[in-house]
Amino acid sequence: MMGCQTAPAQLFYDFCLDDHVPADHLLRGIDRHLQLDSVRAQLKPFYSATGRPSIDPELMMRMLIIGYSMGIRSERRLCEEVHLNLAYRWFCRLGLDGKVPDHSSFSKNRHGRFRQSDILRHMFETVVERCLAEGLVGAEGFAVDASLIAADANKQRSVPGAEWEAKEDAGRSVQEYLAVLDDAAFGAASPVTPKFISPSDPAAQWTGAHKGNAFFAYATNYLIDNDHGVIVDVEATRAIRQAEVGASRTMLERTENRFGLKPDYLAADSAYGSADNLAWLVKEKKIAPHIPVFDKSNRTDGTFSRSDFTWEAENERYICPAGKELKQFHRTYDTPRSGITAEGTRLYRASKKDCDACELKQRCCPNAPMRKVPRDLNEDARDVARAIAATPEYELSRHRRKKVEMLFAHLKRILRMARLRLRGPCGARDEFLLAATAQNLRRLAKLRPQMPPCGAVAA
Repeated sequence: MMGCQTAPAQLFYDFCLDDHVPADHLLRGIDRHLQLDSVRAQLKPFYSATGRPSIDPELMMRMLIIGYSMGIRSERRLCEEVHLNLAYRWFCRLGLDGKVPDHSSFSKNRHGRFRQSDILRHMFETVVERCLAEGLVGAEGFAVDASLIAADANKQRSVPGAEWEAKEDAGRSVQEYLAVLDDAAFGAASPVTPKFISPSDPAAQWTGAHKGNAFFAYATNYLIDNDHGVIVDVEATRAIRQAEVGASRTMLERTENRFGLKPDYLAADSAYGSADNLAWLVKEKKIAPHIPVFDKSNRTDGTFSRSDFTWEAENERYICPAGKELKQFHRTYDTPRSGITAEGTRLYRASKKDCDACELKQRCCPNAPMRKVPRDLNEDARDVARAIAATPEYELSRHRRKKVEMLFAHLKRILRMARLRLRGPCGARDEFLLAATAQNLRRLAKLRPQMPPCGAVAA
């Protein structure tokens, strides 16, 4: 006999929301580690003392964390999901009859008090402190890298960079771009005029870095601890190398000032292996660079490269494969010379007499009267990086550095941040901070789960 479901008619129901959220639900783990006690104190100066009570800022923070932890990219859809999903209602402390705020409330607060108070940065740092308290940050070694995230900009409506100019009635994203023109992460990152500019989001960089069709993008920069892959800092920049390298310095200094953390070594790819950056790490920060040296001195025409010449620091000279010396000056000048070229190098020259009589001339300088070898002013820092690259510790750190790439893959595939929703430098910064906060909370929930009570028997 076919059954037919009938809805029981009851006047009262005994319903406990907590009983309907599974014990192993991700949001239970996140809720255990989320501390929002300081949100009200941080935002209080930005609320009026009079008027109607506002939407609880802690509720809005919890809803945003749900959105970025669960890959819900639309705030309109987020409000619908929180309204319907029991676990989301439990996490937001709404109960069964709590009212979900309208999606427009997020935009109003995001462009106002959230950015004025820098509350998203404060919340991110609070989660990092929680990771520190739980022993997930060892601070022995850090890794840094950047990943491109497509901007909310239509390339079909772009204009040539040389023709773009800001209008008087420009929108918020244009005003934000003009405000950061002197910021090393954006306008001051490079003096080169972009090939194309998006009128709706001029701070987004036109790039073809993915070796496919060019697009507008921002770069999210992660500084992570290599022990458990915790993100200790995040920074938004334009999608160019100069800005990304500058962001790594900003994040290292901010992490040291904010948390007192300075790693013994820093792992990165060759984009961070310039002489200036290696010198900053070695000489100023005393951090061992586990970074491939960015070096274009190797020749491909069969002649000797700079690596074939031996450097003698005590005598400040190179020794060529034939055993002859290369010096910077072969005579004394009446007016002392600095010897520094416009490229920031020193040139070491062999004697023409030695080169003319050398049997290896055709393999060394067949088209020049004598061999010249340039040496960067910070070549000693590059030598330090080369020496580290020959150690077993370097191989281990190179393997552990892949955790940052896994975080970027998780960001785009699981959290669905392949494209930004918000425009302008502030919009990119807000999204990257919230995404990094969500990733750290998910890691806390996974690595430090709720332990069963003493005496409880596991099912």
